[in-house]
Amino acid sequence: MKKSKRKKYSSAVTNTLISQGSQIEGTLNCDSDLRIDGKFNGSIESQGHVTIGENAIARSNISAKEVIVAGKVFGDIAAEGKLTITPTGQMHGDVIASSLIIMEGGVLNGASHMDSSAADKTGKAPLETVSIHRSEAG
Repeated sequence: MKKSKRKKYSSAVTNTLISQGSQIEGTLNCDSDLRIDGKFNGSIESQGHVTIGENAIARSNISAKEVIVAGKVFGDIAAEGKLTITPTGQMHGDVIASSLIIMEGGVLNGASHMDSSAADKTGKAPLETVSIHRSEAG
């Protein structure tokens, strides 16, 4: 007797991708992880991780569990966990995160607030404030 090998389709969380060459404008709310490789204008709220790819440009305020910036972000970021700016990443805006990693070559033009409840919208004062400015040697 053979057992049928049927695939069961679960309600597992699906990741969201905005691919290179795509341009989207509006408000994005998602429960899953999000990766942007194209262009996005608007606000992003994610219960998962948000990744801005190397060729991506996001003109957005982003609120998420964790954020990785490898492309360009023009707007503010609130991350419950960590924000990572890779060597190709450029962040132009203010940051609230419980952990901040800026790899060599990464750019942060804005204020940084380190807070263990970073994405908490209660308006509590940050535990520590750090401003990072990068200047080009000419």
